[in-house]
Amino acid sequence: MLIHLDARRDVMKAGTPEQTLNFCADHFVKIYQESILEHGSFSVALSGGSTPKALFSLLTKEPYVLKIDWSKVFLFWSDERSVAPEDPDSNFHMAMEAGFAEVSIPQSHIHRMVAEKDIEQNALNYETLIKSHLKGRGFDLVMLGMGEDGHTASLFPETEGLNSTGRLVIANYVPQKNTWRMTLTFECINKARHIAIYVLGKSKQEMLKSCLSDKGLYPIESIGTEQSKALWIVDDAAATLL
Repeated sequence: MLIHLDARRDVMKAGTPEQTLNFCADHFVKIYQESILEHGSFSVALSGGSTPKALFSLLTKEPYVLKIDWSKVFLFWSDERSVAPEDPDSNFHMAMEAGFAEVSIPQSHIHRMVAEKDIEQNALNYETLIKSHLKGRGFDLVMLGMGEDGHTASLFPETEGLNSTGRLVIANYVPQKNTWRMTLTFECINKARHIAIYVLGKSKQEMLKSCLSDKGLYPIESIGTEQSKALWIVDDAAATLL
């Protein structure tokens, strides 16, 4: 069931976890098809987290894997931890292990965030790469999750990255975790043609209700504009209090 929450946000209540994952995969394929018709390629910023991991696994197996010409797909990331690419905590590593390493995406189309060293310079480099690749367009799809503290990507509460202007990618220090993260900015995310926020599970129901109340208390509430609406895709368990 699709709920038109406001001018910036829609909520899709998609059913059971399995039904919700299938909806997410169908949504991904639909945006891919639209993008190919519009400009011949599909550029997506991937997210970390358990739901994207399950979604990546689904997309890279039949029948979904056969619906995509992977040579026309360009992979980017919405955020990354300051760890090496082979580290189990790496969002890049997770996506590759979940199935993207097994499909025929050209290596030159896979653009991981280099966050394990020189993170501020590499954030500038990643921004330059995005500008060169997209040529003024936004991403076709930015995939996001919702943290238990209302963060999204690596835009955590009370961090300097929340106030970034004029930048697409930044290094954001997260004192709560005593670490640096690389992340897309609100400006970059909200320029995307499509924004999908995945929220599944009973443990997310309180925060989901709070974040959709539009009180401006959490970073994720800044996602979505009238020009680029955010689609919150939720399962029944997460949506219990809505």
